[in-house]
Amino acid sequence: MSCTMKKKPALDHVYLNDAFQCSTININLNLPEEESVEGCSKGSKEFILTEEGKKIKPKQQFTLPDCSKNVLRSGYRRIFNRKTLEKRLPILTWLPKYSIEDATSDLIAGISVGLTVIPQALAYAAIAGLPVAFGLYSSFLGCFVYIFLGSCKDVSLGPSAIIALLTYQVTQGSWQKSVLLCFLCGVVELTMGLLGLGFIIEFVSCPVASGFTSAVSLIILTSQIQSVLGIIANGNTFVESWTQIIKNIQHTQLCDAVLGVTCIALLLIMRMLSNYYIGVDQADQMTSRRRLANKVIWTVGTARNAILVIGCCIMSYLMHSEEHGTPFRVVGVIPPGLPSIQWPPTSISIEQAIDGKPHGFIDIVCSMVSALFVIPLISLMESIAIAKAFASGRPIDASQELIALGTANIANSFVQGFPGTGALSRGAVNNASGVRTPLSNIYSGTLVMIALLFLTPYFYFIPRATLAAVIISAVVFMIEIKVIKTIWRAKKSDLLPGIGTFLACLVLPLEFGILIGICINVVFILYNVARPKLSTELFTTQSGVKYLMITPDRCLIFPSVEYVRNFVNKLSIRQNLPVVIDASHVYGADFTTATVINSLIRDFSQREQLLVFYNLRPSICALFEHVSVSQFTVYYQIEQLEIFLKNV
Repeated sequence: MSCTMKKKPALDHVYLNDAFQCSTININLNLPEEESVEGCSKGSKEFILTEEGKKIKPKQQFTLPDCSKNVLRSGYRRIFNRKTLEKRLPILTWLPKYSIEDATSDLIAGISVGLTVIPQALAYAAIAGLPVAFGLYSSFLGCFVYIFLGSCKDVSLGPSAIIALLTYQVTQGSWQKSVLLCFLCGVVELTMGLLGLGFIIEFVSCPVASGFTSAVSLIILTSQIQSVLGIIANGNTFVESWTQIIKNIQHTQLCDAVLGVTCIALLLIMRMLSNYYIGVDQADQMTSRRRLANKVIWTVGTARNAILVIGCCIMSYLMHSEEHGTPFRVVGVIPPGLPSIQWPPTSISIEQAIDGKPHGFIDIVCSMVSALFVIPLISLMESIAIAKAFASGRPIDASQELIALGTANIANSFVQGFPGTGALSRGAVNNASGVRTPLSNIYSGTLVMIALLFLTPYFYFIPRATLAAVIISAVVFMIEIKVIKTIWRAKKSDLLPGIGTFLACLVLPLEFGILIGICINVVFILYNVARPKLSTELFTTQSGVKYLMITPDRCLIFPSVEYVRNFVNKLSIRQNLPVVIDASHVYGADFTTATVINSLIRDFSQREQLLVFYNLRPSICALFEHVSVSQFTVYYQIEQLEIFLKNV
């Protein structure tokens, strides 16, 4: 078999590790002449080239105040410039170009999202085990903060089902712990954003995210079945919740069950209306009546949660009597007015504690350690998912989203809010309403404030079964079943981290489940690093010399180099031919690599078998030289390699 010619850069044909003294490279700087220093040639202001060819720095006198001034000046220029300000305050990029059309679109979108977020906030507070008022407290101030710091127009900050469930598992319904958790999560998110750690989201793969989301959806569905049936069944995990439901199912309230099932059916039907059109799809070919009818249908489908909650609230009020009350379990009294601004609680007294024991700040923080990592990660996942879904290919700055989320959660904690983030349902409503800028958040936040100021007395009659139906109809579509078939077709091994995450989240607390999924992913990554693919080809030169070429597909670092050594040794002993290692794809190496390669060269030397490297990067050659690797030969042109093999 004739040798396939490989076109490579025209470098000298051979590179020996003891030939660093030879060089054919001439560098002409063409710098202006300057006054020479005694014993040195003329040149750079930063370095002086001596007659012996060494670079030295000219002697300069630096004082501590001068160094401090230089550091502060460079830091000031790096931080306080137009590019950085626009990056950290995205409002500066779109506000100067804001128009009347933008304001109109944002107003419509903001009102639509506001009608969605109010019933969601009431329902998600129930998931967190808190009074429903805390859902509203978490839904307005973060919206105002996001206007200035948010980089995605479709994100509307507030409670979400997943974060509410994580909050409940950590705080067990204690509003003091929930508010402090909101503050601490905000501090963690803000710190991560300022340090540019938004890239950590890339360590959560799609299978792990799908497994986590599906498990959370099932847990939320299970937690809301008790409200639909009118029973009490508390549990921290999926298994515990179902155990309690089965144990107490004989106490089912018929009115709550009928209302809950009916509301779920109505919400699913109304959900389909948002995608239903009368007549042709082209808007310019529609009559005004059909256009109006389509807008009404879309509004009903989009505001379905608010419409159903208002309708059920009115029905509950009309069916209320002084003697028998209402036939359903209702939300109850909600304190009217806006929450007071106060510092997040740092301790819990015996009277406030659920378990009857006082808790200090250190005790509370120690019980939240895992959540302080998981909740910011999941919050970022949800916001980035919304941003990517509607970004139309625009790049997303994850670190800036962390800064916005962190600042919003810190602000929410001062008005008794629990942790929040963007929700995909609100993002979809925002996008479908034609949102233009993050300023739409001002309208949705204002609607929540109006509800707190004037509407809380009427929220008393909202049935809990209706709020449970709102949650169930939203999270049932978060169970990702179709993705299993796609992953199976693409790469079956990727199902393992997804299924592992799914099962772990159902059996264990959620923060441990997501960490287990990430650990499974890391194990897969490390295995792939430790087992590079090695392709082997048998070539014959034009002079008839046969040799074996082995090509690694990635860099050689300490987890993989021993595996490569064993593979090369086994194959070379079996073939008993000269071996050429094609290092074209080896872009990095480390100290362990150099020591193991040294052992490999000695193995070949003891067998009196030839080992040659082809196209090895000079930086890696220098590494081998510093570690005192035995003499090795490197070629960069296939013609010279064949000549060498012929001569040897």
